[in-house]
Amino acid sequence: MADAVSALREALAFSPDNVPLRMHLARTLLEAGRWQEAASELREVLLRAPDRADARLAAGTAASELGDDARVVEHWWPVRDDLDPEDLRDLARAAVRSGARDRAQIAYDELLARDPALRDLELDRALRMHLVDTPAAEPEPPPPPRPARPAITFADVGGLESLKERLRMDIIYPLQRPDLFRAYGKKVGGGVLLFGPPGVGKTHLARAAAGECEASFVVVEIQQVLDMWLGESEKRLHQIFEKARDEAPTILFFDEIEAIGAARHQLRHGPGRRMVNQLLTELDGVGAANDRVLVLGATNAPWDVDPALRRPGRFDRVIFVPPPDVAARAEVLKLAFRDRPVEGLDLNAIARRTARYSGADLVHLAEVASERALSEALRSGKVRAITQSDVLASVDRVRPTTVEWLDVARRYVTYANQAGLYDDVARYLEKAAE
Repeated sequence: MADAVSALREALAFSPDNVPLRMHLARTLLEAGRWQEAASELREVLLRAPDRADARLAAGTAASELGDDARVVEHWWPVRDDLDPEDLRDLARAAVRSGARDRAQIAYDELLARDPALRDLELDRALRMHLVDTPAAEPEPPPPPRPARPAITFADVGGLESLKERLRMDIIYPLQRPDLFRAYGKKVGGGVLLFGPPGVGKTHLARAAAGECEASFVVVEIQQVLDMWLGESEKRLHQIFEKARDEAPTILFFDEIEAIGAARHQLRHGPGRRMVNQLLTELDGVGAANDRVLVLGATNAPWDVDPALRRPGRFDRVIFVPPPDVAARAEVLKLAFRDRPVEGLDLNAIARRTARYSGADLVHLAEVASERALSEALRSGKVRAITQSDVLASVDRVRPTTVEWLDVARRYVTYANQAGLYDDVARYLEKAAE
């Protein structure tokens, strides 16, 4: 990349007014993340060819990466019809931050006209304050996440005994016996990333682990972190970590961690990249020790998480949470039916009929079977127990929701497992195929 940039600069020295050549240099600099240099070249392009829409689009991207909201509006406003929805939303946000609220309203209206599902709470709030002549001010942040002591333990999680033991070693024992871990040169803290199909109980497992070791458990929701104001999201994330450090031992739990820690090569603009960089800084404990602060992340899409998050000292322990096996399914079914009137249920037989069902699928199966008995009870006016036939009939209606995820995971096992991240998935798929 450096050689290409040097060669292009040499060529431009002989032909400084060659707009296509300078545009090619600007795009090369953008791909290399050299935003300031790219912005300079794009200014030269626009001086020579002010009507080039591609130069304005690229210049707006560079300005966004540099956090220059006024330049974002300057470059993107004339070509906003060419922006994709994400860029159009960023234009509206940049216009709010730079004080161009009338333009922000127009851009936001155009965004919603394209897709009403893209409504943005923070933009709504900021623009509504403008319409009622309230002085422009940053919106009130949501309340910080509150620590809690979960009431559930591993006794409330059906099956998965080997996985529970691994979580004990990675999460519970370090917080219960920090002296022993330090004696062996093991730090107490760090990060654990849980991944697997939707509904397999990643969040439930995290809460149960916190309940086992009686640590403060803080669920960090995405809306408590993300903010449209420049630098505010990073500030909120830092404050969450600082509070966890003050109240250690603490388990910070980030569900859908890819929403905050997405792979940076997939992020087109500066705010997302800055958020990932801030999360990396907090995990490294720069300026503050993370001793006795354990960070748990959960994701359905580990392939979308930035690889830097999995380096030693960060989320260096990556755990696959599979769909429950036969024994675990029987345990989940036992928990799902324990407060319902049942008669003659053979949970082991049902478990054998429900391969690849997630824990959530099994709970839903119990709900559907209960509805069959309930509908008859409503007609007769008498409680009727849920029977084996109710459950087996419901199996035909409730299909496993993990199949699509496992199909996607199989492709990553086959084509993108050079680092061994998906070895546990590969073993699960091999065993499931037997």
